[in-house]
Amino acid sequence: MKYYRHTLAIRLMLFIMASALGSSVSFSQQGLTLEQALIIAETNSPSMKKTRLNLIRNQENLIAQNAALKSSFSLTLNPIAYNQNREFNELISKWNSMTTTQSYGDFMVSQPIVATDARISLTNRFGYTDSYSEYSGTTTKGFSNNLSLRIDQPLFTYNRTKLQLKELQLSLETAQLDYAMQLLALEKQVSQAFYYVYQQQQSLDIANQAFQNMQKSYEVSKNKVDAGISAREEMFQAELNLATTKSDFENAQVSLENAKDDFKILIGMSLFDDMIVMPNIAVDTVAVDISFAIEQGLSNRMELRQRKINIEMTQFDLIQTMSLNEFKGNLGLSVGLFGDNEKIKNVYSSPTDNETVALSLAIPLWDWGERKSRIKATQANIETANITLEEEHNNIILGIRKICRNLLNLQNQIEIARRSVTNAQLTYDLNLEKYKNGDLTGMDLNIVQNQLSTKQLTFTNSLISYKLELLNLKIQTLYDFEKKETVTPVTSLEK
Repeated sequence: MKYYRHTLAIRLMLFIMASALGSSVSFSQQGLTLEQALIIAETNSPSMKKTRLNLIRNQENLIAQNAALKSSFSLTLNPIAYNQNREFNELISKWNSMTTTQSYGDFMVSQPIVATDARISLTNRFGYTDSYSEYSGTTTKGFSNNLSLRIDQPLFTYNRTKLQLKELQLSLETAQLDYAMQLLALEKQVSQAFYYVYQQQQSLDIANQAFQNMQKSYEVSKNKVDAGISAREEMFQAELNLATTKSDFENAQVSLENAKDDFKILIGMSLFDDMIVMPNIAVDTVAVDISFAIEQGLSNRMELRQRKINIEMTQFDLIQTMSLNEFKGNLGLSVGLFGDNEKIKNVYSSPTDNETVALSLAIPLWDWGERKSRIKATQANIETANITLEEEHNNIILGIRKICRNLLNLQNQIEIARRSVTNAQLTYDLNLEKYKNGDLTGMDLNIVQNQLSTKQLTFTNSLISYKLELLNLKIQTLYDFEKKETVTPVTSLEK
């Protein structure tokens, strides 16, 4: 379908234009093609709305994570902090009162390192302190500035930053595949409902044709009875046949209106807008090579990619599980420059170097087999995911093979149904002449009319079944055998 390669914005614009056109001719019957119905449904379908929101959520999460990998800048200000307390000083073995007034601000630049899962931080604290101590009887006033550069590097463990980024990327890809698959499912659902409405339209036309034919037969019977050519019992049968076909016609009208309402709800149209569906029901037999169809299905089907993503995600779970109670460490390095002075311009007149080196190790001793069992459980999940992938592979092949066989069978059914309609029409015309000549009863003519209506409906249903099976093959292979081109579903939303 062409709409697969349009952007969402274009499809939405087309829908708005179609809605505006529909509102300008309110309550007038408008024709609706299958492609127009798909555009409307894609915009208004509740399932598509939820899938679209899930895709947006995953897109924004990945954007946020990529933004978090860039340098972050923060500024913290403490304009005033006053503290007065009295406490026991063990150094001088006396109680000492202190009064301190502070004002300071912290500026920090932090940069994660994706390659090593490290983090580099540059911090600067500038402040003013006014402090009085009862013990010394002195007051200290002045400015201070502490500039430091720190590196924290995890050791002997997996790269958590890389793993988190990869998980978000796979989650977005899964959401994109879900969106594309939902579009395909929506096309199938809308197409089935669309052709069902068409079936009801055809049923109504056939019922109307039968009603018109029976009205003519009734007039013939009435004239013959009035002329004394036929018995009055024939008139009674003709009236019954006419009432029956009229009832069938009215029932077909009700079924059509119900089908149209259900269809409107499905695609999101107003129930007060009248419409008729206009399908391209012409069928050209399409040659399908089973080997080529299977090759396309295995190459294009998004379910296989989803299963592979699931395997990758379970492998990530294994990595995280193996880090449970693991031996790991952290190396912290910090260098800084501190200065203080009563005058702000002389803060670094006599600076002091600050250096810190810290190595910490976490050494597991005994966990009663918890880590080993959890690893085995996760490995079982990976095996399950691999089996599911193989099952999906076989199901795709099996589904495509069945569809190809069905298409061949449906082609034969279409040809048989076409000939049956031709024969039934000729039979009806011949029997109508017999009825006019008095060689056939009204009950017998009604039977022939019912046979004609049945054959016509069977032919319509066989055409629709073939169309839907071709659509099913396209969905199963992501290849349009009518247009001989690969189907490219939409997998992302434009900003």
